[in-house]
Amino acid sequence: MGNITAILQAGQQRAKDKNLPYEGALYPDEAYEILQSAPGARLVDVRCRAELDWVGRIPAAAEIEWMSYPGMKPNPNFIASLEQQVDKEALLLFICRSGARSNAAAIAATAAGYRDCYNVLEGFEGDKDVSEHRNTVDGWRVAGLPWVQS
Repeated sequence: MGNITAILQAGQQRAKDKNLPYEGALYPDEAYEILQSAPGARLVDVRCRAELDWVGRIPAAAEIEWMSYPGMKPNPNFIASLEQQVDKEALLLFICRSGARSNAAAIAATAAGYRDCYNVLEGFEGDKDVSEHRNTVDGWRVAGLPWVQS
């Protein structure tokens, strides 16, 4: 339990340092450790269906699109879907491709009354490398964390 507390405190400090309006920001390996150790913690993958189908899924994640493909239009039912799938008291970890949409989702969820919202920095595919490719620098996949290809 001590390690969970230390990880969450580090994530909370990152959020304070970056002036983020939600509880914290975690790196993928930290998020995975929280998911393994903190009872009731949930990962919410906010990537669009096309990304989930073509790039890969994280087992046991709640999948709620922040934006819909094609057109990448905002999902007007995001909060309603979140409320159907996730308890308001749960510790929530939001992830997307690189951390931008999950940042927006964590902000929205916090505004909707979810107290323990964390963004997963780097996301599923990570930052772009010098050749503009993802999945080489950082992120959930590069960290070797569990994922499956549909």
